[in-house]
Amino acid sequence: MLKQASNGLKLTTRNLWVACGGLRAKDGDQGKGKGKDKADANANAKFRTEKDTFGELKVPADKLFGAQTMRSKLNFPIGDKGERMPMPVIQAMGILKKACAEVNKNYGLDSKISEAVSCACDDVISGKYYKQGHFPLVIWQTGSGTQSNMNTNEVISNAAIKMMGGELGSKSPVHPNDHVNKSQSSNDTFPTAIHISVGMELNERLIPAVTHLRDAFKAKSDEFKDIIKIGRTHLMDAVPLTLGQEFSGYTQQLTYGLERIKCCLPRVYELALGGTAVGTGLNTHKGFAEKVAKRIAELTCLPFVSAPNKFEALAARDAMVEVHGVLNTVAVSLMKIANDIRLLGSGPRCGIGELLLPENEPGSSIMPGKVNPTQCESMTMLCAQVMGNQVAVTIGGSNGHFQLNVFKPLIVSNVLRSIRLLSDGSMTFSKNCVEGLQANKDMIDKIMNESLMLVTALNPHIGYDKSAQIAKTAHKNKTTLKEEALKTGITEEQFKEWVNPKEMLGPK
Repeated sequence: MLKQASNGLKLTTRNLWVACGGLRAKDGDQGKGKGKDKADANANAKFRTEKDTFGELKVPADKLFGAQTMRSKLNFPIGDKGERMPMPVIQAMGILKKACAEVNKNYGLDSKISEAVSCACDDVISGKYYKQGHFPLVIWQTGSGTQSNMNTNEVISNAAIKMMGGELGSKSPVHPNDHVNKSQSSNDTFPTAIHISVGMELNERLIPAVTHLRDAFKAKSDEFKDIIKIGRTHLMDAVPLTLGQEFSGYTQQLTYGLERIKCCLPRVYELALGGTAVGTGLNTHKGFAEKVAKRIAELTCLPFVSAPNKFEALAARDAMVEVHGVLNTVAVSLMKIANDIRLLGSGPRCGIGELLLPENEPGSSIMPGKVNPTQCESMTMLCAQVMGNQVAVTIGGSNGHFQLNVFKPLIVSNVLRSIRLLSDGSMTFSKNCVEGLQANKDMIDKIMNESLMLVTALNPHIGYDKSAQIAKTAHKNKTTLKEEALKTGITEEQFKEWVNPKEMLGPK
């Protein structure tokens, strides 16, 4: 059964092309009746005809993309807007195209064309053209990102043509391949865009977010430094520590996470641009790669450099696999931390209840007064998603064949999604959970005083076996350690001196 279009027309094969954003220009479509002539006239008012090496296509008159973008839209109608190539990748393409246009002036590109292209790139970099729908292509296209490279070339070309008073789609005076894509190939521009976008997102999003969360845990560690509580190993009672010491572990996990992120950045800063099709640099000039990398570094304020080996830079995506391995490790850390916090906050009366979590919203549609650890649940879910993304990135990275990896859109989309999830999740978790955590001192004291593992302090004085017997007897008789210890001949003064939680927090 055919779906109905918004105007009530059935989505016939011809109308389906319109719904997809354009019409194939076909011979013999005209002169088949006055009604059709009128319909064609209305359609032509909304579309312009552009050409690529496969022939003509009609594209929306109000869009800057051209025939190759339109062909990709028709060939890969997969998913909705959520599957679009991520905006950071397109912005990175704008940055590299701007750098190439400026550098290419040194290698014969007309200065007026260079300036127009550079100016058009600014609107790509700002995200303006992405938000206006000029970059409609999805992730699920050719694995080299060729269609998105051409989408960028066409948009920049037409924007520059418009600035120079030319006709959209004419490819004159600015050609998408000959000028915008000069000395480039999709095989080196797309991996370069991957590295630029990921480098910027790591620096601008993830590092500040994880630092903020780490600092929030450090503040709580300091706040809780004098609160002594029972430890737990294997989910069972263990010897004491302070709540501050417990939180210092979380702080250190995130400190190491930040160090891991920074350690992988040198490989991220290596750019494939200049390798062109297979890594040899065909159709470029000596010095082009280094000059463009330097200009990209200036535009981004990040230390990007030309990759020392362009064959590796095109054929492998190991740097992105390394990056996502770090993201996966950060997700593992956050999963452990969030699970600890929700367990420590369980209750309020029938759980552990050592922490009081912020009450952000009602927790149940049927149980009045219930409040749930929703921030912990959100964090652990997004961590699970990052772990799932790790599988996709690993498979994508391992499937590079010969001189080109063709899983690049899959890899970069998952890396960027994981960065965004961990960044937003860290900020939200800090603001709505960690910063508002309170210690439930009454419950902490109650649990610690009832613990049998304080008996460990007796080991140096009466030995492991006698200490174990005291603990087992107390547990069996439902008595305290002190009661059973006094029965064995230990004096009250000795017990008080030996079993002192304050003296059990570190080495003697």
